[in-house]
Amino acid sequence: MGQFAPPLRGTTLDGTALDLASFRGHPVLVNFWASWCVPCRSEFPLFKDALARHPDLVIVGVLFQDDAGSAKAFVTSFGASWPSVLDPNGTLANAYRVVAPPQSYFIDRSGVIRSRQIGELTLDDFERQYSAIGS
Repeated sequence: MGQFAPPLRGTTLDGTALDLASFRGHPVLVNFWASWCVPCRSEFPLFKDALARHPDLVIVGVLFQDDAGSAKAFVTSFGASWPSVLDPNGTLANAYRVVAPPQSYFIDRSGVIRSRQIGELTLDDFERQYSAIGS
């Protein structure tokens, strides 16, 4: 916490390149998730609602130990509009010290990690942590 977020670059599920640094100036939520992760099923609707309530928010998903086909089906079934980056070698998960999904990082407009949530985010968790990066 209080440090710049580790570099996060990769290819999204739809095949486009993504670089976390391009979102400087926005509050960012980086969420490590998997299609087999039961708590992730509860978080995706919360994230959709959060994007509607906080139009400046950027969400970046990172796929954790999952395959692209299952992840694409999951994203489609939940109507997720935010990008998810593939992490086939676990390089990103290692850089962010992720042990298991879901794990989320709240990054302020200057690229500094302000908080981390290990495990499922509730609405109260989200709003409390967003308040530190959204202003």
